[in-house]
Amino acid sequence: MSTRTLRATRSTGSDLHIDQRGWVASIKISLEEELGDLTEIPVSVFSVPKALVLSDPEFYTPQQVAIGPYHFWRQEVYEMERYKLASAKNVQKQLKGMTFERLVEELMELDPKVRACYHKYLNMSSEMLAWMMAVDGSFLLEYLSIYSLQDGKVLKRISSRMSHVVDIAGRKSAHHAVVRDMAMLENQIPLFVLRKLMECQLSSLELADQTLSDMLMGLCKDFSPFKMMEGLPYVQVSNRAHLLDVLYCKIVPKSDEEENVDEITVEIGDKKEGGEKPCLQGNVKACFGQTWTIISKLNAGPILQPLKKLITSKPVKLLFKLPWNVITKLPGFSLLKQPVELLLSSGNNEEKDGDKAGTSSTIDQPPRIEEIMIPSVSQLATTGIKFVPTSGNLASINFDPKKVTLYLPVVSLDVNTEVLIRNLVAYEACKATGPLIFSRYTEFMNGIIDGEEDARILRERGIIFNHLKSDQEVAQIWNGLTKSLRLTKVPLIDKVIEDLNKYYNGRWNIKAKKFMKRYVIGSWQFLTFLAAVMMLLLTTLQAFCSVYSCKSIFNIEDEAA
Repeated sequence: MSTRTLRATRSTGSDLHIDQRGWVASIKISLEEELGDLTEIPVSVFSVPKALVLSDPEFYTPQQVAIGPYHFWRQEVYEMERYKLASAKNVQKQLKGMTFERLVEELMELDPKVRACYHKYLNMSSEMLAWMMAVDGSFLLEYLSIYSLQDGKVLKRISSRMSHVVDIAGRKSAHHAVVRDMAMLENQIPLFVLRKLMECQLSSLELADQTLSDMLMGLCKDFSPFKMMEGLPYVQVSNRAHLLDVLYCKIVPKSDEEENVDEITVEIGDKKEGGEKPCLQGNVKACFGQTWTIISKLNAGPILQPLKKLITSKPVKLLFKLPWNVITKLPGFSLLKQPVELLLSSGNNEEKDGDKAGTSSTIDQPPRIEEIMIPSVSQLATTGIKFVPTSGNLASINFDPKKVTLYLPVVSLDVNTEVLIRNLVAYEACKATGPLIFSRYTEFMNGIIDGEEDARILRERGIIFNHLKSDQEVAQIWNGLTKSLRLTKVPLIDKVIEDLNKYYNGRWNIKAKKFMKRYVIGSWQFLTFLAAVMMLLLTTLQAFCSVYSCKSIFNIEDEAA
């Protein structure tokens, strides 16, 4: 048995006896081999976090074909092995002066580099891993060849062996299943393996990079939900990790200022509504002051004019200057003590609870996964906001308050889009050390699309190309993307959210709705307070009229006259 193999024997009991010398020898050999490669290879093929897999496993587990070692042994995808072998035979015919076995030997030399790309430990020999990479890479290259670009157009060429799964128009279900599996995070192989396979078939590495770049650009143009490929530079094959990484880098913009952004602080309660505090959370004098400000702005009439004179009279002014404990002891005013104190105490308690909750969420607890607090498309449309499509990537998202226009990138939704979006979110969560830009975009779309009406408006404005059965399915896709591992601030999108909320909350009709909802419909305490104030005013008026002649003051004539 080789010293690189971990040798263990099981005794009569449950103890596992390990060959310690063999283990130490294998570690020494592994370290010596790793020292020969001075280039640090970052992990790029991750395991999808369990928080995402447990909710919707079908979006992260290949159903048709396994690419790479993670799902190689699953019997559900083993049927495609014969088509992989057919692709390997085709590659063998195109090799320049070498056999397929020699190609595998060259891949074995890249064994440490290949293993470094995978997050999981690969429990297989170097020879088996190299053969797997050669066969799976051959299949992937033959599939990618149908997306080759010619004069900027995708030229789909299909071999007879692939005709049962590939369709030029993309109508066959098997074609969609293979494309979906190719986009999954756990179904990736390093791009330098494909470069090696192409180099052995062509005359030079430069030609191999150019050919592979054409294939990847064609795949992005055909498969990416964001139709913004015109004018973008070609894929730098040497700088990309795998297919999903290529799609991610084409969709998500890079910004140096977004690298050092702290994680988002999840706001709770009324602060999301614009940060206004109810006037009743202050003292009684401030509440009456705001009430008087509202009344003073109203036009004077036959009823309001006497009411103003009454409120500004000396007895009432003196009443407002008295301490609260003295006021509540006066006859008739004791009725106000309980509802007002209850109202003020509940407001203070809510404020304290909100502060505690905010502190807990930002310091002690991780951010909660919540939908972005932003009005829906239909709500924004009622305030006159226009929606205009752009041909760019996520960097083209913008809101122009002067033109009252929201600019959004065009997104095309079909049967494969949800799988791609979910795996891009998973890849970003595992890879990115800074802000999760794409995850923030999905939360933004989840926030503005609440239902079928919102999806219909965006479709009619040309922002969404719907290849699904209905607008309701579009809304379900975005509303289903609620799982995120962490929330981060993204200045690009957060600025748009802030400007939209500022414009929306500044409309007078929106202010009126929020006032009614917060202080009238949703607050029985406020209604109780209003009733108590009215009772106070009527009691004061009755007492005033019992002392003075109200008829002469208000110029009221007797009915008999």
